[in-house]
Amino acid sequence: MTIGKEEDLEKLKAAGRIVARTLAAMGAALEPGITTRELDALGRKLLERDGARSAPEITYDFPGATCISIGPDVAHGIPDDRRIAAGDLVNIDVSAEVDGVFADTGASFAVPPVAPRIERLCRDGRRALWTGIRTVKAGGRLGDIGAAIEGFARKNGYSLVRNLASHGVGSALHEEPTEIATWHEPKDQRRITEGLVFTIEPFLSLGADWVEETGDGWTLRPPGGQPTVQYEHTLVATRRGPVVVTLAD
Repeated sequence: MTIGKEEDLEKLKAAGRIVARTLAAMGAALEPGITTRELDALGRKLLERDGARSAPEITYDFPGATCISIGPDVAHGIPDDRRIAAGDLVNIDVSAEVDGVFADTGASFAVPPVAPRIERLCRDGRRALWTGIRTVKAGGRLGDIGAAIEGFARKNGYSLVRNLASHGVGSALHEEPTEIATWHEPKDQRRITEGLVFTIEPFLSLGADWVEETGDGWTLRPPGGQPTVQYEHTLVATRRGPVVVTLAD
């Protein structure tokens, strides 16, 4: 999607606020004993209250309103009766359609007590995301995003999952530009046009550079089970830099 009118931007911001508030509330509800099905039901209730529809459900017939993955799973986890336990690393991805516009966000949460290396991984996952966001401006290159994120990852001793990428969003959950790398991809010379809407969502890991399906057709996990986090925002590129629309406040 490319934003051409103020009306379109306001619709996108409205959708962004809804998914951001839903993600924040789900993160706050995480505690030992809650099931991912119960957590997903909370997400569905909040989305529906604000007039939003689950994007993975209406787009891909995903069996849940949100994606909830308990480590070592890192993405596309199906909500079920598994209970969250102390020390779990949980990824929640919330995307929704509101008034014909889609917004997408996600975050990883560590359930206390948290090992220091996992606490650091979560902190640096957020830093990696914002390292990429700060490179965005109309006229720049999409490839600059991944180059900046990989520079941060290497400097701090992390790997990046390289078969999960960022993507265009807005008119649909996934659209052009596709396969926006969150690692250095020198062949990507695509330019960022003014008003372009897309996500940035690096998967920062303690050693993994690949994920595989676990057998249910959805859930993704590093073959070695290495702890991995994902943080994601939807943003709009402008000449003055990025406008992040998936902030709760």
